[in-house]
Amino acid sequence: MDEKPEGSGTDSADVKGAPLPSETTNVDNGVSTDLINASGHIQEVDRNFSLLTLTGVGINQGSTWGPAGSSIIIALFNGGPPGVLYEFIVVSVCYWVVAACIAELASAIPSSGGVYHWASVTPGKKWGRVVGFYAGYWNWLGWTLGGVSVASIAGNIFVQMYAAHHPDLIVQPWHIFLASVIIAWMACFLVCFGNRLMPHLNGIGIFITVAGVVITIVVVAAMPGSGGRPAHASSSFVWSEWQDTGLGYPQGFVFIAGMLNGAFSVGTPDAVSHLAEEIPLPGVNLPKAIAFQMVIGFVTGFFYLVAILYAINDFEALATSPFPIAEIYFQATQSAAGEIDLLALLLFAILLTLVCVFIASGRVLWTLGRDNATPFPKFLTTINKRFGMPLNATMCCGVLTTVLLCIYVGSTIAFNALVGSYVLLSSSSYIAAILPNLLTGRKNIIYGPFHMKGALGFVMEFIACAYMIVWFVIYCFPPALPVTAATMNWSSLIWGGLTILVTLWWFVSARKGYKGPQAIGGMESVAEKVRRVSVSNGVGGA
Repeated sequence: MDEKPEGSGTDSADVKGAPLPSETTNVDNGVSTDLINASGHIQEVDRNFSLLTLTGVGINQGSTWGPAGSSIIIALFNGGPPGVLYEFIVVSVCYWVVAACIAELASAIPSSGGVYHWASVTPGKKWGRVVGFYAGYWNWLGWTLGGVSVASIAGNIFVQMYAAHHPDLIVQPWHIFLASVIIAWMACFLVCFGNRLMPHLNGIGIFITVAGVVITIVVVAAMPGSGGRPAHASSSFVWSEWQDTGLGYPQGFVFIAGMLNGAFSVGTPDAVSHLAEEIPLPGVNLPKAIAFQMVIGFVTGFFYLVAILYAINDFEALATSPFPIAEIYFQATQSAAGEIDLLALLLFAILLTLVCVFIASGRVLWTLGRDNATPFPKFLTTINKRFGMPLNATMCCGVLTTVLLCIYVGSTIAFNALVGSYVLLSSSSYIAAILPNLLTGRKNIIYGPFHMKGALGFVMEFIACAYMIVWFVIYCFPPALPVTAATMNWSSLIWGGLTILVTLWWFVSARKGYKGPQAIGGMESVAEKVRRVSVSNGVGGA
């Protein structure tokens, strides 16, 4: 690693000499208290997070076992249990490479804009402004649709918990919609009005998330085969018996397409980057938090999947179940109470994920607004002084989430297509930041403490981009053949439609008023900036 001056983690007491002309300075006992952070903006939010609590955001948002279990039916139809496990392993390895590239950029430019800011720098001055604009919107839309998806999962879990004690209940879409909206606003209000509690919540959340998966693993591993319950599934069923579920594709392609479930569970390594301006020493701590998120997410997710797959004793029942993970829990425990208890643990993990999604989506919208990339930028960029966070931007994300959840009532097919485009949008934003860095010879970034030197950086970025570009196309294929309106994959159409809307906004307004990030090229401390200005003016020494 290369050691660089640590930018936005510099304490104000370290700043000596005259302030930069672009820096607004308050004076408290002769010390500058307002710093220009790595985003090029005045530091507006408090640095409430530590490495532990920042890691909590990554682990809770990327609680891989929760989304993996909630959406397991997708992977089960792509090869059965062996497909679930091996697809998860392969996609995790691919995302480790993507995460390493993101960690390097986060270390170099620790801005709350994250991908948006990096994509504005890596292409160079000629193309950075427009590439960053699209990357920012793709990233924000990805986070927003991801939040809609997580809210619907939470609503579904809650309704299934109720249905477990009321077997005569016929679950209607409006049941899940209502539960999802209530849960979404609970999470949104917690983020907005409990901002100073967020570090503590996410610190505690590490324990809740890890304890939840450990308890679940122990229960589903211990109960089958005891007390007259059906025995565990065989090892061959879990590890080697490929299930041909008649999707109409060659089995090799079925495996590749099934990696979407793993991508949905693992694919948000930029989560902690959006808190870059709320943690000391972000250039050092962001890469560490990303690493912890990916490692802990993989370990807990893998062992969780192994445990629940061994608990299956009626594979056919999963295909007709409205919520397959609930059916797996019931098969493991043979008890409605046991099913509800395990679903409650899953719900806690998903709720923590939803809280972290609102943290990220609100921060991304806020950073876009402060560079005039959005409508009503003054409204969206207001930092609420009482709560110390971008209240208006986060509330707007809550409103949009509610509007999109309404689609669930009208058509679950349209809703699933909408939220399914989340992976395409987030991948597009990552490509927009990483690919230009590769194509320009990695020369437009002043690298931070975490730096992949020499050929390693080129190889990692090539693998990351190749993976995301190839799978972008694969994830647009219909889930089964022959194709009907019900089985068509509309994700590419939605991605294209949203991109067209972003393009229209660019030409209608943003092209003229959008400024782009204020700091282009890398990360420095204010103290270093002041030193250079002083030296150039003949005021100080090196």
